[in-house]
Amino acid sequence: MTPGILAAQKAGVSFTVHEYDHDPSAPSFGMEAAEKLGVPPERVFKTLVVKLDGRELAVGVIPVNSMLSMKAIAKAAGAKKAGMAEKAEVERSTGYVLGGVSPLGQKKRLRTFIDASAGGFSTVFVSAGKRGMDMELAPEELRSLTNGIYALLCVQEAHGSVSDQ
Repeated sequence: MTPGILAAQKAGVSFTVHEYDHDPSAPSFGMEAAEKLGVPPERVFKTLVVKLDGRELAVGVIPVNSMLSMKAIAKAAGAKKAGMAEKAEVERSTGYVLGGVSPLGQKKRLRTFIDASAGGFSTVFVSAGKRGMDMELAPEELRSLTNGIYALLCVQEAHGSVSDQ
């Protein structure tokens, strides 16, 4: 049981947990999840933590086959600039380890921005808070649980971006 699963249960939303054998040597945890779950990568979303204007941490939830546009998330957040947060900051603020960061059940609630493409699916997959475990839920449930804002966040398709969190 992870904090992400507990948060979804507490909220009473409908979701399904999917587990798979995680390979720690996989170049991209997100693409690994899509492949092992047999789901198109555009339906599997990774959770990336950014730092806005060098101060505030925020979350971007984007398809695993895409790259987060720092300009787009900064604009969506009303910030001048954004950059990837340091590993220690991510783990301290979310309570999760990289590769298993869930947008749900984070220790500190961060502003969350969800790529608008999520709205095109009946369900999406996000990390349940542990490597090798994803949750499938309706995008509107994800938005509601995170107080998320839909925005266009991606720059291009990228297989295995270094910033998988």
